[in-house]
Amino acid sequence: MPSTIYLDHNATSPLCETSRDAMQSLLQDDGSWGNPSSPHATGHAARIRLEEARETVADFLGGDAHEIVFVSGGTEADNLAIRGHARAASQPGHIVTSAVEHPAVLEAVAELERIGWEVTRVGVDPSGLVDPEEIRAAINPKTSLVSIMAANNETGVMQPIEDIAAIARERGVALHVDAVQAAPWVSIDVDDPAADYLSISSHKLGGPAGIGALWVREGAPVAPLLAGGGQEQRRRPGTEAVLLACGFAAATRAVQADADRTRRIRALRDRFESEIARRARGVRAVRAHGAAVMRLPNTTSLMAEGLDNETLVVKLDLMGIAVSTGSACSTGSSRPSHVLAAMGLTAEQSRATIRISLGRATMPSEIERAVDAIADAIGPTTHAARGRTDAARKVS
Repeated sequence: MPSTIYLDHNATSPLCETSRDAMQSLLQDDGSWGNPSSPHATGHAARIRLEEARETVADFLGGDAHEIVFVSGGTEADNLAIRGHARAASQPGHIVTSAVEHPAVLEAVAELERIGWEVTRVGVDPSGLVDPEEIRAAINPKTSLVSIMAANNETGVMQPIEDIAAIARERGVALHVDAVQAAPWVSIDVDDPAADYLSISSHKLGGPAGIGALWVREGAPVAPLLAGGGQEQRRRPGTEAVLLACGFAAATRAVQADADRTRRIRALRDRFESEIARRARGVRAVRAHGAAVMRLPNTTSLMAEGLDNETLVVKLDLMGIAVSTGSACSTGSSRPSHVLAAMGLTAEQSRATIRISLGRATMPSEIERAVDAIADAIGPTTHAARGRTDAARKVS
């Protein structure tokens, strides 16, 4: 039986070989299990490994090692940026964010709203883009933070972060960028845009789950969310996970080494979308949300009108194709996607949408099989339109 074709990399990516090898090597090191805060040789050996990993992650982001705070993942990184910024303030202020952010951001600002902070959630256009001028208009004298994602986890739509960063600098407001979904595909330089806080997560990059990082520009205020020891420069108490940090660092190196990833995967994604559109022609309307604007090269938010996405995902799973209805953080929720709703889609259109997200190891043959399976799933009459073109076979 053919192996499963995994097309849900925006939820998580499998552990890459570079990361696995780095962690296996560390496990064979008798001193790798030490506590980095311990004063003896075993603790010192663990500290060296941890700081080497910190240097590597900082290099990936274009920042300095002392600005990296290791956390448990993207959700904690977002919370530490937003709620840590608020905890460092002398009194409640005002935060600007968008209606299409990840739940980690939306729930964090909602929590602050409950304790007296003011929050403005700007909308998006039908493509899913935030208008930087709406950010400018939302900023007021009480605003201390703008939090906007670099790329959306459901649609892949990339926000105009450079323009938003310029407005934040002009108005003297701190900027948090959720780069969790963008980091595997877009070269990150924390000085361009000039962010103050930036979140990334290991498992989106092919590293282990359970670790991520918040980059905090030197001088940017952030108070710890937890009470405890003085680890991570007193920003995140708790014994550091040295093994995970080393696997995380190795994953960033693997991403940097794959310089052709964006071009290669975009070609596969574009071929997938064009083939699905061709095969569905005359059967049912299909479209990729946000296709007219800049998107991550690996992501398709595909709507096939009249279908139920949960049924379709199950049907594809039985055919050996792993996709999702949208954000993995919302799996099990009967509510339509808040992202698609903000883009003006109806609940029915949202329920007809699935997310296909490729990874760096996705192969052309897997895309061909996925096209066949999805074409079969969305309507049996698509068999009449079957027949791969020469161009489809040449995709690399």
